[in-house]
Amino acid sequence: MEKNQKIVYIIHGWSDSQQGSWFPWLKTELETRGFKVYVPSMPDADEPKIEVWVGHLAKVSKVVDENTYFVGHSIGCQTILRYLEKLVEKEKIGGAIFVAGWFTKLTNLETEEEEKIAEPWVETPINFARIKRITKNFVAIFSDNDPFVPLNKNTEVFRDKLGAKIIIEHGKGHMIKEDGITELSVVLRELLKMAK
Repeated sequence: MEKNQKIVYIIHGWSDSQQGSWFPWLKTELETRGFKVYVPSMPDADEPKIEVWVGHLAKVSKVVDENTYFVGHSIGCQTILRYLEKLVEKEKIGGAIFVAGWFTKLTNLETEEEEKIAEPWVETPINFARIKRITKNFVAIFSDNDPFVPLNKNTEVFRDKLGAKIIIEHGKGHMIKEDGITELSVVLRELLKMAK
């Protein structure tokens, strides 16, 4: 790999895949601009567990530096944050973009089993101060009609605890293929700004 090559890791969400939603589109867009892009297939996507997902991301992203960027969707956002929390202080990254990220109880989950899967993600604390030592470049993107992610509480956490730039898109749901979202230009735009 070339020295100073910019690397992006895109982490999909719960019950999604590396081929899902807007991830292949973003990968292609970034690769045509010279980025090295990884979209790992996260283990047991229908039953995501913190230790398993964070461990998998740690294995995939062996070496990180200021040319390394992360993009997460939904539970992938927390996976990135919990991974960054474990990095040693001298390690730095270029930045991270969070799409439809959440810390609070989700709305409209269909089953008790889904509630149980989400519970540890909501209740296990995150050390935001540690994460902010790794980078100061955070952008959090939400949709104003996301059926699962309560907007106010989650934007608040990203803004107050991480100092993230908040962007609210209109009418894009949970920003997945099922909502008709297979491209998400706001992510590309923000990442290119961040990686200048």
